[in-house]
Order: sequence, then C-alpha cells, then structure tokens
Amino acid sequence: MQKVKPKKHLGQHFLKDLNIARKIADSLQSGDKYNKLLEIGPGTGVLTQFLFEKDEFDVWCFDVDKESVEYLHEKYPEKKGQVLLADFLRKDLSFFEEPFGIIGNFPYNISSQIFFRVLDFRDKIPEVVGMIQKEVADRLVSPPGNKQYGILSVLLQAFYDLEYLFTVEPGVFVPPPKVRSAVIRLTRNERQSLECNEKLFFQVVKQGFQNRRKTLRNALKPLNLPPSMKEHEFYSKRAEQLSVDDFLKLTKDLEQHRRENTV
Repeated sequence: MQKVKPKKHLGQHFLKDLNIARKIADSLQSGDKYNKLLEIGPGTGVLTQFLFEKDEFDVWCFDVDKESVEYLHEKYPEKKGQVLLADFLRKDLSFFEEPFGIIGNFPYNISSQIFFRVLDFRDKIPEVVGMIQKEVADRLVSPPGNKQYGILSVLLQAFYDLEYLFTVEPGVFVPPPKVRSAVIRLTRNERQSLECNEKLFFQVVKQGFQNRRKTLRNALKPLNLPPSMKEHEFYSKRAEQLSVDDFLKLTKDLEQHRRENTV
C-alpha cells in the first residue's frame, strides 16, 4: 500500500522537530485527574507518537483531514479505532463520559474557537496543552492593564490557570509559518461557579471589549444599564483595566440593580 502524505489544511503547519514534540507531550501535568487524552489535529503524527508512549493515557486523535487519518491508520494500525475523522468543534463530546485532557498543534485559524469549545466543557476538561500563534498566546495569558488582554483572556482565566510555557520558532514546521508560535498550558482552577448569571457575565465581558477604547459607562450602554448603575465604581474604567474578579463583581452588581429596578 502506498503511503499517503497528509496535506496542509485549515491553516495548520506540521511540526517536524521531534525534540519540540516530546517537550509538548511532556508538558502534561494533571494526568492524575483524567486518563483519556484527545489530540486535536494530529497531522503526520509527530506529536502523536510521544502521546502513544504514555501508558497513563488512553489517547484519541481527531482530524478533519481524511488523508491525515488514513496516514495515521497505516502508521499505527493497532490504534486505528482511536484515530477518528472528526471535527472537535462539532463532535458530540459526550463521546467521553469521563474527564479528558486536550493537547495539540492547533490550526492557527481555529485556535480561538477551540478555546471557546473548551469553555463549554470546562467541567470535563482538567487540562489543555496547546501550541498556537505566539500573538494569541500572549493575549490569552495576559494580565489586566495592557492592550493584549481581551475577551478570551478574561473568560479562560475565570476557569483556568494559564501558563506560557515556551516559544517555538518557524523553522521547526513544514511549511514554516511567517510568525512564531508558543505552547501554553491551561489547568482547571477551583472555581466551580461564578456565583452570578453566567450568560450575563459573558455579555458584560464581550460588550466591554467590543468598544475597548471607551469607558465601560459607554461601552455597556447596549445592555440597558439601570439608572442606579450610572455611577458604578468601574464605569470610568476601560475593560482592559478590570480583572476577572472585577468583571464578576460588576456582573453581580448589575444583577442586583436590575432586580431593584424591576420591583
């Protein structure tokens, strides 16, 4: 049978450096909290081979590229049932009944969507190790007070501890990207509940950053703020100046003021 060489897809650049691949695999730290591990976009299997070596994990691979899946089926025939032609963004993840970790060289143009999907299943995903564009990594791990801090920074940091692990240069990929990459690790924190309306919290964060140059007094106008909130302690600030706890407090206060104005 002739070997099938996977093609570049979804903006993905395939890793060729075995040392980097092993370093990514060894960045997993929370294996005692789960035994199923999902690799997103295995491509040619450079990272996959080191994951399959880890006896503590039952490794599954999702790829949307048929040629990549066929290639890995040929390379690892004994693992054929665990390498699936599947889209992580659409697959019914109840497929995993127990907690599972996530790892991968994430395609650049869907990395943010992957993290939003992680948020949807945060109570089943204790750990994520992902290689993404460095610029995106810098944004996600950024603390409040600078221009890199944004919507996904706040939402992820509400539920995960984020760590910037290391930078990856373009030359270790085929084809080499025009930008640098980085590996980050997300570890589920102890926050089980936001103690406020979660949907409203997401709305406040997103609306605040959609007009990030404006103060929150103006940026949050589309949320129909009750008159009693007009002089709130945070309203003279911009969204990038608020911590996760600040956004949580703002959401709780907004809930309270709405209740008072509907009585």
